[in-house]
Amino acid sequence: MSWDLAGTVVLDVDSERGRVVIKAGGSGNHHVGREITAFEAFTECLASTGRAADLLHCDRTANLLVVRYLDGSLVMGSVAESAPETYRQAGRLAKIFHGQARRTDPDWDAAAVTKSLNWLDKPHRIAPRIAARLRGILTGYQPREVVVVPTHGDWQPRNWLFDGDTVKVIDFGRFAWRPAVTDFCRLAAQQWRDDPRLEDAFFAGYGGDPRNPEQWRMATVHEAIGTAVWAYQVGDERFERQGHRMVAEALELF
Repeated sequence: MSWDLAGTVVLDVDSERGRVVIKAGGSGNHHVGREITAFEAFTECLASTGRAADLLHCDRTANLLVVRYLDGSLVMGSVAESAPETYRQAGRLAKIFHGQARRTDPDWDAAAVTKSLNWLDKPHRIAPRIAARLRGILTGYQPREVVVVPTHGDWQPRNWLFDGDTVKVIDFGRFAWRPAVTDFCRLAAQQWRDDPRLEDAFFAGYGGDPRNPEQWRMATVHEAIGTAVWAYQVGDERFERQGHRMVAEALELF
């Protein structure tokens, strides 16, 4: 079940303990370690109701984890991807996941700016004048202390399952402590832009829209830069095109 570009092997296995998913990465893969961290301390709030898998085994040295197979069909590419009820449930699950802990981080905001500037130093196909404008926004921004929560990092239909009338969540390989709004960026760049009902349903499930304009502007800039540059580096032209569109739409917010 591997994604070709992810540098991770994902196997669907029948075992003496039932059907399981085994995920392993090479020495340069950091996603499995992040997922282990998520499963060890932060997914029980979803797993306890069957909305996420149960961790069966993990080995950080081997960069490997085993979780119980989670029944359901991928939301991406199905009729559920355009159903408001899917997003209402996904919003409620996001709120549960984000709401289990919070802390103030004096360094996250500055680190995000540095990371985006470093992305722009790598090879990419962002037009020079647009890259210069992005650099101007980043260097002119004054980082501040922010509240961070446990975030999934790729909260979107390709990581949601639909089992009957129940939404479930998979793949915590981008888990990290971040501002909650960062988990909305990929939805805003994809499904929400084509159907505002889905955004409304999501925030109805979430219990309101927590975004403030300045934080949201910067979140979209960081996400757009990372998408455009990373996709170019791995040769994913479709995703790169989305990244360039995200850059253009992020700049419209300034």
